[in-house]
Amino acid sequence: MRLGAERRGPAPWLQVLLPFLLSLFGGALPDQIRYSIPEELAKNSVVGNLAKDLGLSVRDLPGRKLRISAEKEYFAVNPESGDLLVSDRIDREQLCGKQALCVLDFDAVAENPLSIFHVAVTVLDMNDNTPLFKQSKVDLKIGESTKPGTAFPMDPALDSDAGPNSLQRYHLNDNEYFELAEKQTPDGRKYPELVLKRPLDREERDGHRLVLTAVDGGDPPQSGTTQIQIQVTDANDNSPVFSQDVYRVTLREDVPPGFSVLRVTATDLDEGVNADVTYSFHNVDESVERFFSLDKRTGEITTRDDLDYEVASSYTLSIEAKDPGDLAAHCRVQVEILDENDCAPEVIVTSVFTPLPEDSPPGTVVALIKTRDRDSGENGEVYCRVLGNPEFILESSSKNYYKLMTGGALDREQIPEYNVTIAATDRGQPPLSSSISVTVHISDVNDNAPVFHQAAYVVHVPENNPPGASIAQVSASDPDVGPNGQVSYSIVASDLEPRALSSYVSVSAHNGVVFAQRAFDHEQLRTLELTLQARDQGSPALRANVSLRVLVGDRNDNAPRVLYPALGPDGSALFDTVPRAAEPGYLVTKVVAVDADSGHNAWLSYHVLQASEPGLFSLGLRTGEVRTARALGDRDAARQRLLVAVRDGGQPPLSATATLHLVFADSLQEALPDLSDDPGPSDAQAELQFYLVVALAAISVLFLLAVILAIGLRLRHSSSPAAWGCFQPGLNSKSGPGVLPSYSEGTLPYSYNLCVASQSAKTEFNFLTVTPEVVPSQDLLCDDACWVPSANHEDAEVPSASDTVLKQAPPNTDWRFSQAQRPGTSGSQNGDETGTWPNNQFDTEMLQAMILASASEAADGSSTLGGGAGTMGLSARYGPQFTLQHVPDYRQNVYIPGSNATLTNAAGKRDGKAPAGGNGNKKKSGKKEKK
Repeated sequence: MRLGAERRGPAPWLQVLLPFLLSLFGGALPDQIRYSIPEELAKNSVVGNLAKDLGLSVRDLPGRKLRISAEKEYFAVNPESGDLLVSDRIDREQLCGKQALCVLDFDAVAENPLSIFHVAVTVLDMNDNTPLFKQSKVDLKIGESTKPGTAFPMDPALDSDAGPNSLQRYHLNDNEYFELAEKQTPDGRKYPELVLKRPLDREERDGHRLVLTAVDGGDPPQSGTTQIQIQVTDANDNSPVFSQDVYRVTLREDVPPGFSVLRVTATDLDEGVNADVTYSFHNVDESVERFFSLDKRTGEITTRDDLDYEVASSYTLSIEAKDPGDLAAHCRVQVEILDENDCAPEVIVTSVFTPLPEDSPPGTVVALIKTRDRDSGENGEVYCRVLGNPEFILESSSKNYYKLMTGGALDREQIPEYNVTIAATDRGQPPLSSSISVTVHISDVNDNAPVFHQAAYVVHVPENNPPGASIAQVSASDPDVGPNGQVSYSIVASDLEPRALSSYVSVSAHNGVVFAQRAFDHEQLRTLELTLQARDQGSPALRANVSLRVLVGDRNDNAPRVLYPALGPDGSALFDTVPRAAEPGYLVTKVVAVDADSGHNAWLSYHVLQASEPGLFSLGLRTGEVRTARALGDRDAARQRLLVAVRDGGQPPLSATATLHLVFADSLQEALPDLSDDPGPSDAQAELQFYLVVALAAISVLFLLAVILAIGLRLRHSSSPAAWGCFQPGLNSKSGPGVLPSYSEGTLPYSYNLCVASQSAKTEFNFLTVTPEVVPSQDLLCDDACWVPSANHEDAEVPSASDTVLKQAPPNTDWRFSQAQRPGTSGSQNGDETGTWPNNQFDTEMLQAMILASASEAADGSSTLGGGAGTMGLSARYGPQFTLQHVPDYRQNVYIPGSNATLTNAAGKRDGKAPAGGNGNKKKSGKKEKK
């Protein structure tokens, strides 16, 4: 036990007495740390070092958070030194009243770990109150017949101090008629009485003035006085007399106001007016007059207000009965209050440790609970329990403290917040209870992995999808919150190489959308197995995987491919022989085709597009089998040709064609002569070739007529008798020598020299290009000399330009083809579907189309015949890359009807090779025709 230093200590004799007094109460609270201080200590005065007395280190104070837990905090703890300081005014009289020992009980709470210590501070009384009388002047009337020895009670002086500092004695000034006697009430209060020493004689002296002094036991003592004015009255022989000097009564604290407590009775032996007795409270506290009332005529005492055992457990009522002669009698009424269970227990939450992690083990302290009941006995005994929350339990800590702890595992995803209701019940009859709710927030822990909404994902993607399009979306949820519930997505595995995977698919880490990085090809990749992972942002991170199967759907993007019939190693088309005696239904051959697509897109059907002899053969729609539909007739050709189309089942359908060459023969030797003969064309392609040859011949005839006309004019105007010479059009006599004329639309933009060999067995045309600046004179392929005027040789002995050169006449435009009628190269699409210009041309057709296009361009003035070596004037239409060296030389096989000349290649002329005859070479029947 520690005694705090008292700066204004009590008297020396009190210091000696204090240890003895405190030792009397030491056994009551053996588990408490005790201090003693005087009352009215200054704020922040040190009571003692609480941390040292509790065995706590000063360095541990910030972590232990030592603090005071009390209803009204008169004390505080210095967080740095651990000293117990006075934090509020302490008035012993206000706290404890007249109690002999004034002790302030409170608790000191330390956290981490949680510890509770009970502290008791004894408040020592200081002589800071002066004894005071209620009235500074008292008037008494005493009859002259009053007998000596009669006592007159006086109002006591009030002193709020207790113990030695309280009221100790009374003094009366010296006089010959009265003396002072001290009395004590059952509750220990002292009050004075005036006692008559000798008879009074109103005639001798009708009044007396006395001074009553009350003195306390302080050092120095303090005192208070009151004036007593005594008036001697005429004789009233008998005073009222009560039936009892002391009345005792017991009341329950729950009696209502107006309840009749007791009736006191006083009798007076006098008669008449002197026998009338009136009752009144005499020398009572203010609390008595607040709770009780007295009928002055009947003496009945009733309650005025609700009684409360917790405020006062007993009351002492002093009653005075007076007659008209002011003769009085006194009695006391002792009222005892019985406690009723009228105060419900109180539950006070002193500390709450929240939020609480959801992985907290059972037994974790959540809150510190304190209970209080102002009732006494069993009515004040309280026990607590938790209502409706099995996850939490209460454990009694010490005295009236409880620990609220976890009783099981917590899961924030199921219950993120608990409202724990704690009920406190006393043991009274009937018991009273109260409750309080403690809100416990549960903080999240990353204890849940992401969960995909589906066990596996399957998505169908059509091939040829646009790159960058989204093809699927995976979704996972995580019941955790914050970063623990934020999910990101990634691809962790696939059936592709890791380096190739990034070029096929990617996934958005934010929303799980899967994107195609490229267009899929069903024929290359039909299925794609992916393993996607969802990962939260917790620490450590949790993850989950799911499989995604991408099925690439087929589209009709592949045409059928014919496997049979196929071309031979040398590029020639194969043929099949059919016995001449084959009967109807004979299996001749079978067209075999495949389609890289699948499903309906690869469902092939076979159709006959063209047949040399319709009705001779039948074709299986789905099998591709070619069978004889009838027997071979005498008028049927031995060599037959079938053009078969293979279509797939897509929308729109794609197709391919195959050409079957069938020869009716009983042996290979018999079939060879039929193969060497070129059968006459029986289709529109052959008719088109015929028209082209006719058109070319007409153009040639018109050209020859123009040449003959030019030669005739030359011979008629020329003075030289040369039979053949060089014809050089393009020189205008009006333009002067050496100046080339400019040609308007419809004429050749560049001049050319045409030489006709006089001794050649056949006519040969050569087209040579020249520039407008220089006119070549020695490159002409002529046997005789060719004279070409030159602007740089004005004095040369040559015929003048006006005599030797004829003016070029514009060519006839009647032979031109319209733009729609011009033939294109093989495979061009400038014809319509009516067959005017079919898509596929034969070898000779290509050359004819090129020549006609050149002539048409020359006549239009939009191209040149001499665009460059080997271009044949096609550079403007087909570009510089389209030269004769890029295409086969077909001109040697072109025969111009009505002439023995064959168009030759100038390059071949320069090489010194004679061109082949116009009809000296035939096509082999085994060669495959160009489409």
